[in-house]
Amino acid sequence: MSAGRTILPVADRRQVRAYARRLTLKYPGRLALALGLHALAAVSGLVAPRLLGELVESVRLGTGAGVDTVALTIAGFVVAQAVLIRYAVYASAILGEKVLAELREDFVDRVLALPLSTVERAGSGDLVTRTSRDVDALTRTVRHAVPETLIALVAGAFVLGALALAGPLLVLPSLIAVPLLWVATRWYLKRARDGYLRENAAYAEMTEGLGETVEGARTVEAFGLQHRRHTRTDGDIARSWAAERYTLGLRTAWFPAVEMGYVIPVAMTVLIGGLFYINGHASLAAVTAATLYAQQLVDPLDRLLSWVDELQVGAASMARLLGVANVPDDRSAGTGRPKGEEMVADEVRYAYRDGHDVLHGVSLRVAPGERLAMVGPSGAGKSTLGRLLAGIHGPRTGAVTVGDVPLVELPLDELRGHVALVTQEHHVFRGTLRENVLIGRPDAGDSEVKESLAAVDAWEWAEALPDGLETVVGSGGVALSPAQAQQIALARLVLADPHTLVLDEATSLLDPRAARHLERSLAAVLHGRTVIAIAHRLYTAHDADRVAVIEDGRISELGSHDELVAAAGPYAALWQTWHGTPHNP
Repeated sequence: MSAGRTILPVADRRQVRAYARRLTLKYPGRLALALGLHALAAVSGLVAPRLLGELVESVRLGTGAGVDTVALTIAGFVVAQAVLIRYAVYASAILGEKVLAELREDFVDRVLALPLSTVERAGSGDLVTRTSRDVDALTRTVRHAVPETLIALVAGAFVLGALALAGPLLVLPSLIAVPLLWVATRWYLKRARDGYLRENAAYAEMTEGLGETVEGARTVEAFGLQHRRHTRTDGDIARSWAAERYTLGLRTAWFPAVEMGYVIPVAMTVLIGGLFYINGHASLAAVTAATLYAQQLVDPLDRLLSWVDELQVGAASMARLLGVANVPDDRSAGTGRPKGEEMVADEVRYAYRDGHDVLHGVSLRVAPGERLAMVGPSGAGKSTLGRLLAGIHGPRTGAVTVGDVPLVELPLDELRGHVALVTQEHHVFRGTLRENVLIGRPDAGDSEVKESLAAVDAWEWAEALPDGLETVVGSGGVALSPAQAQQIALARLVLADPHTLVLDEATSLLDPRAARHLERSLAAVLHGRTVIAIAHRLYTAHDADRVAVIEDGRISELGSHDELVAAAGPYAALWQTWHGTPHNP
C-alpha cells in the first residue's frame, strides 16, 4: 500500500479456527446428516475389496463357486454407494450454502460497521479486493474444498479401519509414506498461509493503483502523469507476479512429494504383503483385500491433499474477511445528549498522518438555522473541516460539539439525526428509484418520496422514467447521469431531514444554472435547518448568512458576503476573480 494508507488488519489463526468451528457447529443436525451419509457411502465401498479377496482365496483353494453371487453383491453395494454419495453431496452442498450465506451476511455487517475514517484512510483497493476476490475464493472453499475434505476424512478413516481388520500387519506398508507426506505437507503449510496473504495484499495494491488511475484519468492526462502511473502499475504487477510465483513454487515442490505418497503404499503393500503370504503371516485373501484397500486409500488421500491448497487459499481469505472486525472503533458513545443544535468547533486540529496537521486550531460557532459557506483554495482543509463538523472524523485535539456534546460521543443513528454529510461522490444502488430514495428514511410514503425529488428538481425526469418510481436503476437497470445520481443523494438527505447538513460540493456535477436553481429550491425546503456548504461556486457564499475563508488549515476571514467584500481581503479577491467585479450579482 502507499505510504499514506492504513492497511486493514488480518485475523490470526486462532480467530479463523474459532470462527470456522462456531459457524460449522451452528448446524449440528445438517452436519451429522452429511457426515452420516458419507460414512455409509464409505462403508458401502469397502465391501467389494473384501469380497474380491475372499473370491481369490476360494479360487486358490479350488472352491471358486458363487462368482455370480459375489458379482451381484458387489454391484448392489456399488449402486448403494452411488446413491448414498449423491445424497451425501447434496446434504453437504446445503450445509455449505447455509454456512456461506451466514458468512457473507456477517462480512457485510462487519464492513458496514467500519468507521468511515478508517475506510477513507484505507482506500478502496483493499476493501474491494476483500469483498470480491476474497469472497469468491472463500465461496470456492466452502462449496467445494470443505465438502471434499469431509468426504476424504470420513472415507480415509473407514478404509484404514477396513485395512486393519483385513490384517493388522498389512497396515504397516501403508504407513511407510506417512513420514514423506508429513514432512512435505508440514513444510508447505508453514509457508502457504503467509504466501497467500501476501498474494492477496499485492492484488489489493494493484487494484488500488488501477482504480486511482482510471478515476483520475483526466488529471493524469492534464498533468502528464502517464509515465508515473505506468511505473506505479508496472511495480504493482511485478509485486503481484512475484507473490503468485512464490505460492506456485510452494505447490510445485509439494505436489510431487504428495504424488509419491500415493504410489508408495500400493507398491509396498504388494511387496511386503507377498512376503507375509510366502512366510505364512497373512492369507492370500487378506493380501488381496489389503492391496485393494491401499489402492482405495489413494482417492481420499488425493482428495484431502489436493484440497489442502484450496483450504489454505480459503483460510487466507477468511483471515482477511474476519480481520475487518479487528478495526478499532474510532469513537465510543457517551451518555450525554445534545441540548439544542448549536454546533461549535473549539481549537480543532486534525492530521491524516502523525506530525502533519491539516487543520491548525480552528474555532467556529454555527448557530441553529444558519447558512454558512466555506470557501478557499484547493487543499486548504475545507473538506476535512466539513467531515469533522459531520462527525465523520474526530479531531486530534480540540472538540466539535452539537448542543455541548461531542459529535464522536453520539451513537451513529442519533448522530445522523443531528447532522449529515453529502459529497460529490454518490452511488446509485441496484433497485427501484423509490428504494434508492427511501435509503434516507425507509418508512416514508410515496408522497414524501415525490416531494423530496421535487425539492431537488428531480421529479420531472423521475416521472418520465419508463415505470416512474418503480423503474429499476443502477447496475443492470436504467443508467442515470452523474447529475441525476447527485440529485438522488440530495433527495435522500431531504427525506432524512437532519437538523444540520454539510454539503461538500454537493451540486458540483450539475451545470451552473441548474445548480443555482437547485440550491435556491433546497434553501426553501430546508428553511430553519443549519446548512454548512463547501463550494467553489461563490454564488453559494453570496447567498449564505456568513462566509468562512479557509486558508492553510485556518479560518482567515469570517463574516457576511458584504462584510468580506468591503474588507478587501482574500475573499474579496476570490469574488472579484470569480465574478469579474466586486459588486453583487
